[in-house]
Amino acid sequence: MSQPSLTITLPDFVVATGVSSGLGEECARLLTRAGTKVVGVDVNAVAPDLAVSSNFQLVQASITEDSTWNSVLVTLDTWGSTSADSLGFLGVAAVLDVGVLLDETLENWERAWRVNVLGHIRGLQHVLPRLIQAKFGSVVVISSVDAKFAEQQLASYASSKAALELAIKTIALDYARTGVNFNILAPGPMRAGLFERHLASADDPGVFLATRTKRQPVGRIIGADEVAHAAAFLLSPSASALFGSTITADGGLTVGFDFRTGEDGSSAR
Repeated sequence: MSQPSLTITLPDFVVATGVSSGLGEECARLLTRAGTKVVGVDVNAVAPDLAVSSNFQLVQASITEDSTWNSVLVTLDTWGSTSADSLGFLGVAAVLDVGVLLDETLENWERAWRVNVLGHIRGLQHVLPRLIQAKFGSVVVISSVDAKFAEQQLASYASSKAALELAIKTIALDYARTGVNFNILAPGPMRAGLFERHLASADDPGVFLATRTKRQPVGRIIGADEVAHAAAFLLSPSASALFGSTITADGGLTVGFDFRTGEDGSSAR
């Protein structure tokens, strides 16, 4: 007996930040292979397969500059987005500095907020009018489980993600009747750039990785490609029941506070 299939429709165009590595790269790869035209924004060059894709164009510049976003709009216009039915905005770019307060400078904090928060707010100020004009517009911004749960040595990063999350929720309410769908995706640890940099900064990376893996209920650090599929769903009209929602993608890390690292859950305390 044949089985029914389920498909999702992705936007014709997506503007995506942070596409040179990690989750942003995986999202751009997934979207372009599905036929979506992606305008990627990053200060760095992208992987060769993305660079040669007919569905990808890179604006290689900082998301913190107005000139970058003006170039994004020109690229969209040149590529014919004005005749498209749907447009998405995917904010992935982020910086992470590992340290404690007395060892950090104010520049660490300013950089985290300038990129992680204001870079995406600046981008939305430019792209949101196009999203409103489209027949379907969607915004997905990447937060983190650190926006709600403190993690040692990541104060500037965690605070910036918390600020970004509430900013997007408030903007969502302000523009709720425009038809643009806003949602937030909050990953936990994943084998991607930010986690790898945190891992490399540990005194004993092997112990760090083993400890972090053991505390995951699913028994592994999830992949950036897995989180990319969640982002693609949120960009699609199929996510219309979700609005201003934060969807957690952390392999079960924040489901509870007392996971016993693989022990029999029925055992007595």
